[in-house]
Amino acid sequence: MSARIFCVANQKGGVGKTTTTVNLAAGLAKVGQRVLMIDLDPQGNATMGSGIDKRKLEMSVYDVLLESASITEARVRSEKCGYDVLGSNRDLAGAEVELVEVERRDKRLKEAIAAVAAEYDFVLIDCPPSLSMLTLNGLCSAHGVVVPMQCEYFALEGLTDLVNTIKQVHANMNKDLQIIGLLRVMFDPRITLQQQVSEQLKAHFGDKVFNTVIPRNVRLAEAPSYGLPGVVFDPNARGSQAYVEFAKEMVDRIKKL
Repeated sequence: MSARIFCVANQKGGVGKTTTTVNLAAGLAKVGQRVLMIDLDPQGNATMGSGIDKRKLEMSVYDVLLESASITEARVRSEKCGYDVLGSNRDLAGAEVELVEVERRDKRLKEAIAAVAAEYDFVLIDCPPSLSMLTLNGLCSAHGVVVPMQCEYFALEGLTDLVNTIKQVHANMNKDLQIIGLLRVMFDPRITLQQQVSEQLKAHFGDKVFNTVIPRNVRLAEAPSYGLPGVVFDPNARGSQAYVEFAKEMVDRIKKL
């Protein structure tokens, strides 16, 4: 059985994409899955948040996209977190421009992942917030998209854009691509609007909305400054436990696909 490949994407910034990617990776590792986390954001936050110093990377996802290294050569193991990382740093910002001229530019990542897919159960890709050549490489590689979102008024608008993008990629570039599910993050049940938006999401997207809800949680927010996912930094925090539950739900959902 080859790896299931998922992008964590949302065109809106600041919605907890990176937090979701690293905590889902750590949660999946905790429940016995073999995981590769790919950081496609030049900021390298998912790399740093997995305990890997992006400044010391000898090779990164940039080298893989430009085909000067394979994933086997460029990946590093995050011993603390229990998963492999294909890291990112500022070099990646230049890849956008360099990829414009090259052959199969939107399929580079897909081909690189294919070479290691048998070694993993899950490959998680942290996409940048913009719809760029990097995000496109992620979407062309993936079986599905996990969309973390806050239950706020404007979140629904951003979601419409993302759904349209996914439809276009599905129609033109990747017939496998689908929305796997929407994950409600930074959720505060005391705020009436959040409950209303949550209900709207369920009414509109039905079982595409994951059952697990990630609460607003200080420990999750603190964890990146220690270079760890919350799941590893403070396993007993409510947010961390929610991400482990989410990992279990993800494994169950994959069996049904």
